[in-house]
Amino acid sequence: MAINVAEITSVLKREIAGFEQKLQVSEVGTVIEVGDGIARIYGLNNAMASELLEFENGTMGQVFNLEEDSIGAVIFGNYLEIKEGDTVKSTGRLLEVPVGDAIIGRVVNPLGQPLDGGPAIQTTETRKLDIVAPGIAERQPVKEPLQTGIKAIDSMIPIGRGQRELIIGDRKTGKTAIAIDTIINQKGKGVKCFYVAVGQKESTVAGLVEVLRANGAMEYTTVVIATAADPAPLQYIAPYAGAAMAEYFMWKGEHTLCVYDDLSKQAAAYRQLSLLLRRPPGREAFPGDVFYLHSRLLERAVKLSDELGGGSMTALPVIETQDGDVSAYIPTNVISITDGQIYLEPELFFAGVRPAVNVGISVSRVGGNAQTKMMKKIAGSLRLDLAAYRELEAFAQLGTELDAATQKQLDRGARLVELLKQPQYKPMPVEQEVMVIYAGTQGYLDDVPLNKVQDFQNKFLAYVDSSFTALRSGLAEKKELTAEYEQQLKQALADFKAKVFTK
Repeated sequence: MAINVAEITSVLKREIAGFEQKLQVSEVGTVIEVGDGIARIYGLNNAMASELLEFENGTMGQVFNLEEDSIGAVIFGNYLEIKEGDTVKSTGRLLEVPVGDAIIGRVVNPLGQPLDGGPAIQTTETRKLDIVAPGIAERQPVKEPLQTGIKAIDSMIPIGRGQRELIIGDRKTGKTAIAIDTIINQKGKGVKCFYVAVGQKESTVAGLVEVLRANGAMEYTTVVIATAADPAPLQYIAPYAGAAMAEYFMWKGEHTLCVYDDLSKQAAAYRQLSLLLRRPPGREAFPGDVFYLHSRLLERAVKLSDELGGGSMTALPVIETQDGDVSAYIPTNVISITDGQIYLEPELFFAGVRPAVNVGISVSRVGGNAQTKMMKKIAGSLRLDLAAYRELEAFAQLGTELDAATQKQLDRGARLVELLKQPQYKPMPVEQEVMVIYAGTQGYLDDVPLNKVQDFQNKFLAYVDSSFTALRSGLAEKKELTAEYEQQLKQALADFKAKVFTK
């Protein structure tokens, strides 16, 4: 058999030309101390701040402290499986989470791993957890409404797309209910929702997921969970994971909503990590950079400029207060970062006013810019009427003789409070909100008994749907209460009171 030298030579030359030496070099260190979700590592001299690390058993971690002769790292997983003397590899990467359409409708942990028993998440794209928020030139003012479906909020504390509105109150006052109602109300509005549960009971979160599923909201919602049983590092990164997942859609020009429930527990997890890694404690034992912890998260909420696609990310952070103390360290920090707050008061909650929104302390710093024209037109006097009612209510308790005008104002205020009550998980379309608030502020409820106000509202909305369908569809489409529609609304109210409603 003849050997073709030329052919062999050409093959060798081609192989030599195409030969690429792939040498992977990674720095390896050793665990010298481990416990409570943190590890101290020796030997990773070139480690970067926030770099991702891989432990011997495959668990991931992240550089937290850079010290003179060692580094402090947080462990994203079961730290009990890591022991002294284990090797740790530096990866040269920052922490990332999977993003994309595959994540929608799923229940995941902060690393993007499924917790709902479904298949593994198939996605090719990832986003870094911690990024620099878009600058001033990349933003535009908040002026597009994000309807919550809650009458008291949409009328007096409006939220816009790209806003950061804090929900604050004591435990068990309905904070999560407002956030869940807002998510349910985004159905059919093209808003992708991300609910981040930090430090909550697993049973509570499971119940919320079922509520979302029952209302058809899981089709456009992702639930990110770091429960009370999860290690502190996972609770610390959970809100950033939710923000990173939402940003993927925001940069594609879509609208997103992020609920962080709640940031008090994230701050407590961060305090735990900081104290374990011997960072100097400050006020209430929180580390000095706890303000930065929340500001760098909430600054990522933005309405992007039209040149960048006009996408938005709206943030609804939740803060739990202790005994109504809004002047504590974490509440004041987050109040100063956000564009307003919805304050829920226990006294109102236990008096049966639900949602228990205290209109006096609650505020939206975006204001009427984030309202539709029709809502702005009819809700102007609502806050003033309620404020006057609260003042007169305290005065009337003294048993003073009241003149007719004062009594009339008290009666109307009581009916408005009754009108703003709303059952849980029943958000209302904005055109219906406008119709019932108009009825209240224009005096159509003044002669309706207090215990019949809710009945009046429900029957009136049903009457409009059956006899004045053009009115509702017109308001929903135009989002403006023109003179013609106002006339139709007055006609509907007059006919309803005359023919249908009996006191």
